[in-house]
Amino acid sequence: MTTEKIKVLIIGSGPAGYTAAVYASRAGLNPVMITGGQPGGQLTTTNDVENYPGYPEGINGPQMMMDFQKQAERFGTDIRYGLVTKVDFSGYPHKVIVDDKHEIEAESVIISTGASAKYLGLPSEETYANKGVSACAVCDGFFYKGQNVAVVGGGDTAAEEATYLANLCPKVYLLVRRDELRASQIMQERVLNTPNIEVLWNTEAEEVLGDDTGVTGVRVINNQTKETQDLDVKGFFVAIGHQPNTEIFKDYLDMDEAGYLVVKPGSSKTNVEGVFATGDAADKIYRQAVTAAGTGCMGALDAERFLAEKEFEASKASEEVA
Repeated sequence: MTTEKIKVLIIGSGPAGYTAAVYASRAGLNPVMITGGQPGGQLTTTNDVENYPGYPEGINGPQMMMDFQKQAERFGTDIRYGLVTKVDFSGYPHKVIVDDKHEIEAESVIISTGASAKYLGLPSEETYANKGVSACAVCDGFFYKGQNVAVVGGGDTAAEEATYLANLCPKVYLLVRRDELRASQIMQERVLNTPNIEVLWNTEAEEVLGDDTGVTGVRVINNQTKETQDLDVKGFFVAIGHQPNTEIFKDYLDMDEAGYLVVKPGSSKTNVEGVFATGDAADKIYRQAVTAAGTGCMGALDAERFLAEKEFEASKASEEVA
């Protein structure tokens, strides 16, 4: 197995990873980026992005990530298509294995592996992905202004998405598979006191309906009576949570119960010196491209300062020896 030694390794290639790459490259740190299994991250599965500053006419997700990539490459980021298959953060420098065949020894590591939205697993969800099916109301809700939509879920995320959409849409159906909400009490009250949200209890989505124009409805089933009905909606929002892509780090990095990486407040620092967490891998609250990019900047600056301190300590130690 070949071994390579570098200063900065960026794992992941979404807004956080590319922003970290831009800052690290401009600082002369010669970062190497391993793109991961989905180069560009979640935005590559999004048609229209209208809430990222600097794109007054909006932009489609894949093009936006190509712009991010070009900017990182312009400043010298070494972008490599591959998958990190193993890490060892027990010593220093940090060891990372790529595609089971190449070892990288990195003085600092910026994790930008993101998170993946959970879906129900219906084939029709895939058929109408980005054509009415979404996992982010804040990202896509505007496109359904004035139209009826459905939201799936019973927790805080679903309650928040439903109330957000209720400000844009005349009717919001909230599909809850149990006879109660799991959301916090205050979010339950907001949902139940919003007149244009209709909660369908003991109800599950059976199939997303549509045609060439996109989603036209959703077939739901009452899991007690087994009765089905078709809801006339143009948007179908799945709000059953996200899964951070952090499993590979579980033996070394502190995580919360859902798998999100824990960072020291006001920074991107993890519990392992020289390892920094950015973007949706560490953010379960905002989960937006612009906030991910912001933490990518933080990760690069934190890594730069860490390396500068290491270099200063090394030079000081050599002076003492001399």
